[in-house]
Amino acid sequence: MASYHLSVKTIKRSAGRSATAAAAYRVGERIECQREGRIHDYTRKQGIEETFILAPKDAPDWATDRSRLWNEVEASETRRNSVTAREWELALPSEISAEDRSQITRDFAQDLVSRYGVAVDVAIHAPHREGDQRNHHAHVLTSTRKLEPEGFTAKTRVLDSAKTGGVEIEQMRGVWAELQNKALERAGEVERVDHRSLEAQREAALERGDALTAEELDRDPELKLGSAANSMERRAKVMAERQGREYIPVTERGAVVHAARQARAAFREMRARLELARETYGIEREAGQGRVSAGLAALRAATAKDRDRTLEDFQERLARVVGRSEDQDDAPKPEGRNYARERLKEIMEKDAGRAARKPSVNERLKDVLNKPREKLEIEDEREQERDDDENENTRDRDRGEGHSL
Repeated sequence: MASYHLSVKTIKRSAGRSATAAAAYRVGERIECQREGRIHDYTRKQGIEETFILAPKDAPDWATDRSRLWNEVEASETRRNSVTAREWELALPSEISAEDRSQITRDFAQDLVSRYGVAVDVAIHAPHREGDQRNHHAHVLTSTRKLEPEGFTAKTRVLDSAKTGGVEIEQMRGVWAELQNKALERAGEVERVDHRSLEAQREAALERGDALTAEELDRDPELKLGSAANSMERRAKVMAERQGREYIPVTERGAVVHAARQARAAFREMRARLELARETYGIEREAGQGRVSAGLAALRAATAKDRDRTLEDFQERLARVVGRSEDQDDAPKPEGRNYARERLKEIMEKDAGRAARKPSVNERLKDVLNKPREKLEIEDEREQERDDDENENTRDRDRGEGHSL
């Protein structure tokens, strides 16, 4: 299932960071920072799939030179606590191809250029070799000033303001979600991403009457493993696959996360089976089947092991199981008979017959209470005689055992 993630961070001098170091690290290159007099060399960094720079149409020629670009960014900021760059961190869907991931990232970066007039430096990263192999992501580094023919000019205050910054970022989150969903649709994926908060998604689900989705969204966030625990769990999974055994978490956090994921998977499976049962019941009822036949068909559909078949496949198979088409039985069958109901009736009659052969507790109690007193006294005398005989035999055995000593 595709997941959504977009976060925005700032590169601040007050935190001891620089735009030159941030750019060099994300693209895996060597950049000399002229303001600091330091060299940031990350050429040995691995996992970088693609890098590119986008700038406004009337930007200077040096905008495509990464080292020059970010040194100009640093030179345009004179304050000690300046925000020199802004980073947009994006999660890329693993369900689409590498080409599509590159294209939607480029489209998003171009939208930033067109909307704010800034320079954009993009680095697409592959999943870490010891992490989740679905974790394709991109780092989009932008300037905080507009890039015009004369160089960097005014600040993009629309993103810095408390009144407008949140609104702008939320709109860009919607743009990113739309780009992903279009790519997922082209790839034939059914699932879609949603950039709204869990609370907003839950309210929307309730409005459209989807209580199950609302209930699934109304849950506590999943416990984060952390890099160390995640690496240990990844190695345990790989080892379990190689040995052909079931994966067992090796850390406490891993066990909690694994149990939560299994519970959610079971919930989704139960919900899918319930929906299939409802649809099957409705189809069978529309086809003229009675409640019992439709219920049996829905039950068989919900408990079927093959979950990959379509509803039409289930409908066709259930028509053979419940309806018992005429070519399966050479004996003539009168029209209008419901064989599923008749079979159920036979089973109920057999159960009723078994119950009739065995008297109930009330019947046995009534029989005892209605016996004549003389009969009861005779039976009591016989019971007493049996008890006396048993006691006498017990005393004889005791005496014999004593003589043997």
